Amino acid sequence: MSLRINDIKLPLDHSDADLRAAVLETLGIAANDLLEVSVYKRAYDARKKSAISLIYNLDVMLVEKAEKTVLAKFSGSGKVMPSPDTTYKFVAKANADFPTAEQQRPIIIGFGPCGILTALVLAQMGLKPIVLERGQNVRIRTQDTWGLWRKSTLNTESNVQFGEGGAGTFSDGKLWSQIKDRFHYGRKVLTEFVKAGAPEEILYVSKPHIGTFKLVTMVEKIRAEIISLGGEIRFGQRVEKIEIENGEATGVTLASGERLHSRHIVLAIGHSARDTFQMLFDSGVYIEAKPFSIGFRIEHPQSVIDQARFGSFAGNPILGAADYKLVHHCKNGRSVYSFCMCPGGTVVAATSEVGRVVTNGMSQYSRNERNANSAIVVGIDPETDYPGYPLAGIDLQRALEERAYEVGGKNYDAPAQLVGDFLRDKPSKELGAVIPSYKPGIRLCNLTEVLPPFAIAAIREAIPEFNKQIQGFSMSDAVLTAVETRTSSPICIKRDGVSLQSINTKGLYPGAEGAGYAGGILSAAVDGIKIAEAVARDLLKTELEK
Repeated sequence: MSLRINDIKLPLDHSDADLRAAVLETLGIAANDLLEVSVYKRAYDARKKSAISLIYNLDVMLVEKAEKTVLAKFSGSGKVMPSPDTTYKFVAKANADFPTAEQQRPIIIGFGPCGILTALVLAQMGLKPIVLERGQNVRIRTQDTWGLWRKSTLNTESNVQFGEGGAGTFSDGKLWSQIKDRFHYGRKVLTEFVKAGAPEEILYVSKPHIGTFKLVTMVEKIRAEIISLGGEIRFGQRVEKIEIENGEATGVTLASGERLHSRHIVLAIGHSARDTFQMLFDSGVYIEAKPFSIGFRIEHPQSVIDQARFGSFAGNPILGAADYKLVHHCKNGRSVYSFCMCPGGTVVAATSEVGRVVTNGMSQYSRNERNANSAIVVGIDPETDYPGYPLAGIDLQRALEERAYEVGGKNYDAPAQLVGDFLRDKPSKELGAVIPSYKPGIRLCNLTEVLPPFAIAAIREAIPEFNKQIQGFSMSDAVLTAVETRTSSPICIKRDGVSLQSINTKGLYPGAEGAGYAGGILSAAVDGIKIAEAVARDLLKTELEK
């Protein structure tokens, strides 16, 4: 049996021998009782910058006699326990002749993290899914995305938001989440990513990330596995209509006019599939408006963040580039928080619609760019900020993005302002020490022209408060770039909590970010596994009952 030891604390410069000695001391056993030590999770504690430490959860193998003694000694303590079984177990397996005359292949709309894991798990269960992705494969998509960044040329069907890998492909590649995961779906996701070429460290570091370039090669390998197992992936295939009969999904119609029949259709669309949201709403699929957030991207020198978080340990290779997570509750009742923090990264153009400017953040695996960036956003709510009908949040997003496009010069440059000028309500005229990374470029202005007054007031109040936690956060030369509107989906496509099907459209499985059920690569991928299981149970229920 493997035993899990939690919360072993060691200094940054410890050796393997120090780790082994800490295990022996914690368990109170002799050296020859310890057979094997492996790291399950490693985090750091930087609350005291003068004494940053590493915290481990370890899996150990002991000789049988010592194992029994240790389990009895620590029974009920939470410090030592049997290691849980994190091996993924499929809920069903199709027969080799799937599909039969009575069966139809499941259809997945979208090939981001949710669609990828739904397709992979369905394929591994022998269910041969058909994936329809409106964008292009990840190589072509990367070229299309650079077309906007380098030449201000937008391809509305292949960009940061649409294409193989989803919006997370052009991000920091963060792979952690605060979701409850008692079935260890997250471990399945990370294991598949490692199998596809991700660094093995993502299995044990507390805040794993991959970065764009590694994500590109990973999704290609996962795509190849899905195809090898009988799955089919079609790029450049926009779904124009979900066919619905008597409250049940029966198939899809593509922009080409082609119709595909299936009674198991997964909606793995991202938070920017606005035309698809409209189509679903017009088709009678139940949708609710949900809260999201709006704001700016802020850029500082990464060295400033490293120094503020790590002090003399800044630059330590184990710690890497420092991140932060901030929140402030304002006098006007709003909450301002940091979101999608990208250490050593860049601010990127992320629009998918003509005549609109949207920002996002991205990092490579190395996180070695000059600046740190993060969204600084204000929470908004449909009841007070965009009442009316379920898609009103999209109308607000578009209005803000159009305003940013106009203020930026109507060429996909983004409006920007120095933090010092923003706090003084003074238009910026020239840059200081921080060089903004946004491409195609920025246009200096007064950002009061871009966001509603309540958001401006809230962010102005929050930045000095954040400076109390991250020294240098309110530095005058830091740069704000507008506008950040796509923090999450502005809608929720409601689904049943057990079957995961739309509450009023049988056979339609809304998932992940676009449907309002995830927020990030890992949580979206985990949701994809859950949906794959739900589809398999329903599709194979006759076989399972037998």
